[in-house]
Amino acid sequence: MMASEMFAAEKIKISLHGFVTLEVVGLDMKDDSDPVFDDAVAKRFFDGDEDQPNQKRMKTKPSLASVIREVVMVNFLENFCSALEPMLRRVVSEEVENGVRLISCMRSISRSPSLKIQAADHEQTSSLQLIFSKGLSLPIFTGTKIVDINNNPLQILLVDAKGGDMKIPTSLPHWIKVEIVVLDGDFDRPEFTWNKEEFDNKIVKERAGKRPLLTGELNITMRDGIVTVGEIEFTDNSSWIRSRKFRLGARVVAQGNSQNVRICEAMTEPFIVKDHRGELYKKHHPPALEDEVWRLEKIGKDGAFHRKLSSQGIKTVQDFLKLFSIDSSKLRKILGVGMSDKMWEVTLGHAKTCTLGSKLYRHCGHNYTLILNPICEIVKLEIGGQLYFAPDLKSMNTPYITNLIKDAYARWNSLEEVHEPALLTQGDMVVGEQQTQIMSFMGHSQSLITDGSSGGDGGAYDWF
Repeated sequence: MMASEMFAAEKIKISLHGFVTLEVVGLDMKDDSDPVFDDAVAKRFFDGDEDQPNQKRMKTKPSLASVIREVVMVNFLENFCSALEPMLRRVVSEEVENGVRLISCMRSISRSPSLKIQAADHEQTSSLQLIFSKGLSLPIFTGTKIVDINNNPLQILLVDAKGGDMKIPTSLPHWIKVEIVVLDGDFDRPEFTWNKEEFDNKIVKERAGKRPLLTGELNITMRDGIVTVGEIEFTDNSSWIRSRKFRLGARVVAQGNSQNVRICEAMTEPFIVKDHRGELYKKHHPPALEDEVWRLEKIGKDGAFHRKLSSQGIKTVQDFLKLFSIDSSKLRKILGVGMSDKMWEVTLGHAKTCTLGSKLYRHCGHNYTLILNPICEIVKLEIGGQLYFAPDLKSMNTPYITNLIKDAYARWNSLEEVHEPALLTQGDMVVGEQQTQIMSFMGHSQSLITDGSSGGDGGAYDWF
């Protein structure tokens, strides 16, 4: 067999993932006019393709079979992917649609109160509601016990909205566990129109790295429709939330039966919580007689008004009110033009809310005894054995009585303190002819005072 007539036959079999099997026969042929090629082929054929160190090896070229194999593989993969793509698109589209449908269904359940009730094991609706019996005492400071407007512990009532009177507690035959929580101040919804999820979403937790926002007796048990809240207090101010205000809320977390009756949560009005250091400068509502005068509204501690009053010996709320009773124009002049009429009204109105208590003061003079309250207002006057009370003396505003009161004011530190609570509740007295007697006596006494002829304690003084 001549080398030029020889050919190399290669038989390949391509199996592509079990889909198709191809069989290809490749022929490597060379022109017989190339003697060098013929000799090399012959030599490789007969000598077993031994390496010849002194002869340059021929470069190998890809065979026809390998080229066909690659072309067939690429063509198959393209056809396979084209056929697979529509199926994958259909499967993905169906799964996405199912997912969207499921999410929409869950959202509708969470937003619909009726569906929520069904989803919550058929929770029963009712007209029962929790309420705080009274408003909170303001302002509120961190670390300070939260109390109601009467400085008493907070109380929570269970009421029936259909009963009419929202202050009468409704008793249930089982106990109720109530939790006190903090709400965002911007939870502004009409009373008792929210659902449980809306209420829970407005609960405010502490800031990262801080102590629990509200501490104390936060979980309490209600029986007979009423429960008193123990000591609770804030540990952080309200300045860090958007509304800058908090609310207190109360919600039912467990009931002593299996009916799962819906009880609407309680919520207070919004309020600001200030840091405890601000309590050192807070105003007292109402102020106490012994409070420093800067506790009154519009009078700042160590401010201009405070310094002016202190320079005139007006150091307490009692001092402020005593001078107002004796000479209001002098008090107004001390404060000066820096205090506007509107500010004056606010300050005076705040001072007048002061609780006077039951202490009374006795001032005795020549043939008279004067009983005054803690702010130098007359309560009782005894002259020449005749007794007169404040309502009777209001219609007899003579210079004589005015001077007696001013004299008592000037001698305040030497007055005798007495306790006669009954005098504070005396009604009007009809004195009839006694008015004439007292007017006559006052005229006589006044003449004695003005000419200084009296030798007793009712003599001439440096009147205001």
